[in-house]
Amino acid sequence: MAKDYYEILGVSKGASDEAIKKAYRTMALKWHPDRNPNQKEMADKKFKEVSEAYEVLSDKNKRAIYDQYGEDGLKGGMGAGGGGEGAPGGFGGFPGGATFTFTTSGGPGGGFRPFTPSNAEDIFAQFFSSGDKAGFGGFPGMGNGGGSPFMDVDSGLGGFPFGGGAHAHHGGRSRVNHSPSNPPAIQRQLPVSLEELYTGATKKLKVTRRVYSNGASAKPTTAENILTINIRRGWKPGTKIKFPGAGDELPNGPAQDIEFIIQEKPHPVFKREGNNLIMRMDLPLVEALTGFTRTVQTLDGRILTIKDEGRIVRPGVTLRLTQEGMPIKGSSDNKGDLIVEYRVNFPTSLSEDQKRQIRAAMPSY
Repeated sequence: MAKDYYEILGVSKGASDEAIKKAYRTMALKWHPDRNPNQKEMADKKFKEVSEAYEVLSDKNKRAIYDQYGEDGLKGGMGAGGGGEGAPGGFGGFPGGATFTFTTSGGPGGGFRPFTPSNAEDIFAQFFSSGDKAGFGGFPGMGNGGGSPFMDVDSGLGGFPFGGGAHAHHGGRSRVNHSPSNPPAIQRQLPVSLEELYTGATKKLKVTRRVYSNGASAKPTTAENILTINIRRGWKPGTKIKFPGAGDELPNGPAQDIEFIIQEKPHPVFKREGNNLIMRMDLPLVEALTGFTRTVQTLDGRILTIKDEGRIVRPGVTLRLTQEGMPIKGSSDNKGDLIVEYRVNFPTSLSEDQKRQIRAAMPSY
């Protein structure tokens, strides 16, 4: 069912910007997961809904599209134009509204129009670090007088330095406090195919950001920048690529960092488990009993022949092909394994004549 952003925040359709801000402040503090340890799952869902509603209703362009077309129109890209307002993932109504257009090397590229909700913790941190500090009592580490809110970020940068001042890292999470002088990074998911993670790829992203070229007191302007991400062979979902200072400039502080998080797209044939690839192969009963030969196209386009003729394939049996899985990060040659899971398809019925033939062929079984 489509979301009613006004109902989620508890405001009327004609609510003012101040009313929307006040409603978000109240609801975000009420449903923040850290305030609801005994009902964390529900609180997390509510917190994300409240953040998404605020992100849309606090931005006049997104709000106009939503009012006219609803949630489906907003997320389907109706009314979006030119890669500016209405493009994905901007924070509405406060700093952090950088927009992105994705293109991939080797393909036609194109705009990424539909609205995608931003990280709820980013919105929360940005809202309160921009001066809306009322009502912070009870949050750990903040005291009763407000203070900078928190968000989760990965600790350290690590392992994947490449040009343009970008670093990729993948690892544990830690909690830090942010202040206006250390604004939270803008985080976005970066969908990547399994083939791209197998062979490596280059993605170019056009970022439209706010800049204060004439000082903090001047009206901000927009500038476009192209970010290049070199997807390394063997990267895993959750790998983070950070571009320091590539996001929006804040009026009285440094520019925000942009952080892209690798999101692995589902594959129709292979499923990844660590460095291994899993595939399911359906076999009719006759092939399970007598043997078979099949061919499979690998992620890098090779044709792999799978031949299994020396045994009876029982349900649940697997075949492991070494060095045919995903490349192992940091190694030039080593790969995981390809694990073929057999599924034997039994006939749904047999004629009396077929039963007699089976009994004759296998009298001792």
